[in-house]
Amino acid sequence: MNPGVINGTYSLPPGRALEICHQIEGAILRHRIRPGTKLSEDEVGDTFGVSRTVARTALQALAHGGLVTIERNRGAFVSRPTIREAHEVFEARTLIEPRIARMAAKAMTDEALARLQRHIDAEHDAFAKGEMGLALSLSGAFHLAIAEIADQKVLTQILHSLVSRSSLIIALYWKRPDTACESHSHHALLDAFLRRDQSVAEEIMNSHIVDLHSGLDLIDRDENEPSLADVFATS
Repeated sequence: MNPGVINGTYSLPPGRALEICHQIEGAILRHRIRPGTKLSEDEVGDTFGVSRTVARTALQALAHGGLVTIERNRGAFVSRPTIREAHEVFEARTLIEPRIARMAAKAMTDEALARLQRHIDAEHDAFAKGEMGLALSLSGAFHLAIAEIADQKVLTQILHSLVSRSSLIIALYWKRPDTACESHSHHALLDAFLRRDQSVAEEIMNSHIVDLHSGLDLIDRDENEPSLADVFATS
């Protein structure tokens, strides 16, 4: 799997609607489509060359996953988390991710370590190239990979939603370029996993999520957002 992709869980069969979900999700997580952007059925259909029915199906699936909000008589928009929601998301991550890190350390294998190293290498490469949106997506994928290594399917599904919402929160409220995931935290986690040290892995993850939370500038902002057509016209 491409380390830059966070595979969402959508209740859709393989086909165009699912493909559109993954493309829009990727653009959102890379911050190419920002919170508050309107996603009309007509524009989605025109952009991806599908019918309104297929576009509607994709938008409804994204809404079920929390990335999109559908408002009565107004349509679909990329979700725009409130300050309260931002606090709740990171508080939830603080509750579950340290435990996931402990379980991952216990289940760690050499193959899993190599997988995590590839995530970190890809993240560094994105930062070095100035591709901040991709780096943010890679950071989220690193956290999900840890949950998958811990072999916790239910927690992985919950974490996927939290990581996706975290990306929206960071797009709105980050206050420094390294907020997404400081590289030293990921390296420290990898070192703990290498030693299979469950307690240290749990402690580092707890500190890491707390640092992410504290790195946000939680004040309301209004910004002009590019349209969906503008985003995919340059892809």
